[in-house]
Formats: sequence, structure tokens, C-alpha cells
Amino acid sequence: MGYVEVGARLLLATVFAVALFGKVTGARAYAAFVDSLRQMRVLPAKAARPAAAASIATEAAVVVLLVLPWRWAAAAGFVLAAGLLAVFAAAIAMSLRGGNRAPCRCFGASATPLGKGHIVRNSVLIAIALAGLGAAAGAGAIAVPGAVVAGAAGLVVGIVVTAYDDIAALFR
Repeated sequence: MGYVEVGARLLLATVFAVALFGKVTGARAYAAFVDSLRQMRVLPAKAARPAAAASIATEAAVVVLLVLPWRWAAAAGFVLAAGLLAVFAAAIAMSLRGGNRAPCRCFGASATPLGKGHIVRNSVLIAIALAGLGAAAGAGAIAVPGAVVAGAAGLVVGIVVTAYDDIAALFR
């Protein structure tokens, strides 16, 4: 396990845990997420609820896999994260191409309309997942202090990523 793997694990686990929490904190949060999928007009309206459930289940699986101590679990978590982020980026691109900028409920309540920045964010997260996957394939011991620093950096960057919409709004 290398420092890149540790940082990527914590960054992505943080992002997906916050996203998951924002969608399952109550019936209203879940209903708002389902409604946001309908508003994107990428899927038939009746597919929004099953798609929401699949998204939530996959996000939960990513978090669990990334926090487990085994390298195979991390590799599976990174692959699952990259795949889900690619699906999200494609759905956002399709929605934007259709002229739809419905608010993204990616991390819970948000009034920020979908935009190219969301695609860029997801693309960067995909790159991080792939870097983590590559690092998980490598062998080698790491020092505990370095792992703590890498983990803390991943956690902080993960928190910043989840606050992307709010941070971007400060500069508009």
C-alpha cells in the first residue's frame, strides 16, 4: 500500500460517504434525489427510483470497499468508483446537451444547476480512482507517519470536493 493509495482511498471514501449521507438522511432527501434524476431527463421518469436505489447501493459499496484493509477490496472500490463517476459524468453531459441544467443533488440539497464544472469534477475524481487503482497494484511497505499525512490530505481534499458547488458560488 502506497501513499497515493491511502490518500485516494480516503478522498474517494469521503466523497462517496458524504454523497450517500446526503441522499439517505430521510425520506425528503431521498425523494429530492429521485426527483433530481427525473429532472435531468436522461432516463424515463419511471426509471428514476430504481436508478436512485442503484446509485445509493453502489455508493455504499464504494465506501465499504475503500475502507476495508485488503488490497483486492481497494482495487474493487477504485474500479467501482471510476465506473460510477463515468456514468454520472455521462448523465450530466447528456442532460446539458439536452439544454437541461436541473440542480444536482449529488451531495444532498443543492440549488446549483448542472454545469461543465460537474463533469470536470467527476473526471478528476476518475483520474484519482485510476491512480489509486495503479497504486493498489504496487507492493511495498509505507511508514505510518506518511500514511497519516496521506490519509489526512485525502480527507481534506475529499471535503473540499464535496463543497465544490458552494466554493464555486463564491466566485460567481
